[in-house]
Amino acid sequence: MIPPTGLAADSLCMKHDPGFGHPECPQRYESVILGLEEAGLAEKMPRVPARDATRQELRRVHMSHYLDLAENMIKDGAPELATGDTAVCEHSWDAALRAAGLTLSAVDAVMTGRMANAFCAVRPPGHHATAARGMGFCVLNNVAAAARHAQKIHGAQKVLIVDWDVHHGNGTQDIFYEDGSVLFFSTHQYLLYPGTGRREERGKGEGLGCTINCPLPAGSARTEVLGAMRDRLLPAAESFRPDLVLISAGFDSRAGDPLGGFLLTDDDFVEMTRLVMGIAERHAARRLVSVLEGGYHRGGLGAAVAAHVGTLMDG
Repeated sequence: MIPPTGLAADSLCMKHDPGFGHPECPQRYESVILGLEEAGLAEKMPRVPARDATRQELRRVHMSHYLDLAENMIKDGAPELATGDTAVCEHSWDAALRAAGLTLSAVDAVMTGRMANAFCAVRPPGHHATAARGMGFCVLNNVAAAARHAQKIHGAQKVLIVDWDVHHGNGTQDIFYEDGSVLFFSTHQYLLYPGTGRREERGKGEGLGCTINCPLPAGSARTEVLGAMRDRLLPAAESFRPDLVLISAGFDSRAGDPLGGFLLTDDDFVEMTRLVMGIAERHAARRLVSVLEGGYHRGGLGAAVAAHVGTLMDG
């Protein structure tokens, strides 16, 4: 029997509230869960056990002084992190710990074979958070923590991270820029926030060649994004041969998102998911964990997530 697709979700993630009118609002979580429920998917997905990430686990990707700063600022009632443009509230640290912990728990489930793959409906998002800086709506880098967890706890030698958010995952890139054991691939709108992700950014030292950026102009759609994945991701993955595949699944690359200018459709997310699943099947014994990043048109977010997760469940 093929193991199921797990769902890592906890309503504690709704406690992070950046304030009235902020696009990264608690209702994003509701939209994701509603989208899965309306598609008849949520009831078929076993829940990944919820827990908080520990300080030791977070120190694998974040510097201690940043963790102290972020925790103290949030608990002291600061409206925004001093390190960047991430609005917070009194519950944001608890939500961030739970988001990261859910992602690590999903890695545990997939790496031990209890689940074939998993989708993490978590917030705040993470891919802009660097080792020492929270920014771009992000507090902790969930997908980076997941990669290190797979390596340290489950013995994964190589991890592939595929980031299809409309914004470049600068934090994930920075954390692994000199690391040859993590291949980071990103399609993103250029020049959109945060202004990084040039094609020439390819890694450094032992990580040279393990960062692959595919900057694309506003208006890019299926041809450009899937073309980049086929032309650059597939050959790189064939050479790299990952033991685990992670997706920074940003759905702000969907047509109609207020913060992006890409024109991807739900059918496109199906094809992108199939392509990445093919890599996981060929090299990583099907092991794949998808982690929610952006996506700010709430109706579109729910529909895109349902298309993505439905494809994960089809195997």
